Amino acid sequence: MMRLLAHHRLTRYVKDCFESYRCISNSCQSDEYIRRFISDNTEIVGGQSLTPDIKLRLFTPSCRFWYERPELWPFDDPYWAIYWPGGQALSRYLLDNPAVCRGNTVLDLGSGCGASAIAAKLCGAAHVVANDIDDVAAIATCINCELNSLEPPVCVTANMIDSEPEGFDVILLGDMFYDEALATTLHSWLDRCIKTHGSQVLIGDPGRAQFEEHGIRKLLHQLAQFELPESVREENYGLTCSSVWCYHPEL
Repeated sequence: MMRLLAHHRLTRYVKDCFESYRCISNSCQSDEYIRRFISDNTEIVGGQSLTPDIKLRLFTPSCRFWYERPELWPFDDPYWAIYWPGGQALSRYLLDNPAVCRGNTVLDLGSGCGASAIAAKLCGAAHVVANDIDDVAAIATCINCELNSLEPPVCVTANMIDSEPEGFDVILLGDMFYDEALATTLHSWLDRCIKTHGSQVLIGDPGRAQFEEHGIRKLLHQLAQFELPESVREENYGLTCSSVWCYHPEL
């Protein structure tokens, strides 16, 4: 599975072949086909995370693509198929503090499997938008909501980062600070969201270098820290904790 996500470059021949197939897959295959593909290649996971009360369809060692050659995956890289530690901490924090979302409009940016959007809905959010640029992630989010007996959120696959800020009460970001350039873009856009609409921004991150060393880190107040389950530590190269931060640009 980590080979699948870490394998960013293919040989030119393989890349050309599979880019053509991937384009056909994403544009022509029906949502129902993708739903079946997700069901056939993931497992329902509940207890091996910080939020055992949320069920998700994810990759596990029993799934074919945990070990399969990356070039055989027919869609974009399946980041939605992993419950990343920042998202786990963020979702746990919301469930422990339901007043954060209750009655509010919530944006789950880079929503992946949709866990934080699900947590927001479970906490009584008035309106939830899950934003991920991967169309397959949007379908996975709908499936995961159904697993938890929830109506799916509004799923947006256009890139909302750097767009005109909308008036969300709460903006959630889990594991989004994995790249320095993206972190810088996020920093600027989140600052605009806060200044324009007074949005509350909550960030979940396990302490990756791109996060800890970025200038935004000085503007964050830690709200909570969680010890990661052993299985999550093993999947994430020994990371032991994950934290939730509140963004205060005025600090």
